Amino acid sequence: MKLAYVTTFDARSLDTSSNWAGTGYYIPESLKKQSISVQYVGPLNERIVLQGICKVKRHYHDFFSKKTYLKTLDPLILKSYAQQVSQELSKLETDVVLSATITPIAYLRYHKPIVFWADATFQNLLNFYPQFTGLCEETIQNGHLMERLALQRCKLAIYSSEWAARTAIEYYKAEPSKVKIVSFGANITTDRSFEEIKELIDSRPKHTCKLLFLGVDWFRKGGDLALEVAKKLNCAGLKTELTIIGGEPITDEPLPKFVKSLGFIRKSDEGQEKISQLLADSHFLILPSLADCTPIVFCEANSLAVPCISRRVGGIPTVIKDGRNGKLFARESDATEYCKYIIELFSDFTQYKDLALSAFYEYETRLNWRVAGQKVKDLLTLLI
Repeated sequence: MKLAYVTTFDARSLDTSSNWAGTGYYIPESLKKQSISVQYVGPLNERIVLQGICKVKRHYHDFFSKKTYLKTLDPLILKSYAQQVSQELSKLETDVVLSATITPIAYLRYHKPIVFWADATFQNLLNFYPQFTGLCEETIQNGHLMERLALQRCKLAIYSSEWAARTAIEYYKAEPSKVKIVSFGANITTDRSFEEIKELIDSRPKHTCKLLFLGVDWFRKGGDLALEVAKKLNCAGLKTELTIIGGEPITDEPLPKFVKSLGFIRKSDEGQEKISQLLADSHFLILPSLADCTPIVFCEANSLAVPCISRRVGGIPTVIKDGRNGKLFARESDATEYCKYIIELFSDFTQYKDLALSAFYEYETRLNWRVAGQKVKDLLTLLI
């Protein structure tokens, strides 16, 4: 099978600053391992003249509507992307086109099957993420149009969560038969054996709880709640350490001594190794997000037998299953409920070890790129 893999960014490089947190890189790598020939189409360019027009539009909406205009959803940009993709496809022999997200292919017309793999629909993001809140009416209409066009023109719409797939069917009226769910995998490389994982779990202290928060957006990712949980656990008598990776904590008071903030760690070879070690040393990844699609870091934590604690929002319930690889709380749950759960596990550490081992099993059976790649290959094979 010959596949054209379309991205707006450069998917050949594992550059997390522009590569969908590395997911855009791992998607084709997972398919190559399934003996699929991958031909890259991208990065795509925003034409200078179109940038100028979009800049005028942005200023107009800033001044008159006081709402946010997003050029990334403007048909002018999207049609330009489709034109660039079409030109590149004319030079290739391919059986199927696979796009990471829908922006490059919303306006694409091609005689071979078009497929996309995304983590959300526009409706999912609207007024859910901060950057998709307070949008101008033009941008809202553009976003919905983009989504409908992509769903009409594709042969297959793959989403990483039930949340996104359900919205595609119920809100955008997509044909249920063309909507599929395939979770992403972990964007780190690990090859630990089952015995090594058991030793890793056994090495974690039984009387000190080590929490890891890994997120750049402090409030959206729930950093303030993670900090409060760590404080309450210490007050309740369970010695707790909180390590923070990503953005700097935003707080009105100095960080307690039990908190270590390491800032942003880029996933270069050394950075990835450091993150993996910090995960491996932790009892829990705590990321009580207020808004999230499919956080890859949950898969990465599970790959090292680290259960995850989060909120039941967005696409997270597809990844984290209560009692299997972590625990999800209601959006309105307070720190006390989180603490009660953690203290209960530490009161009988065998429960924790069973959960950690189960988390690794979830990674091995469904939250890795080998499984994802095989599922997508099976779906694509039915199209050609």
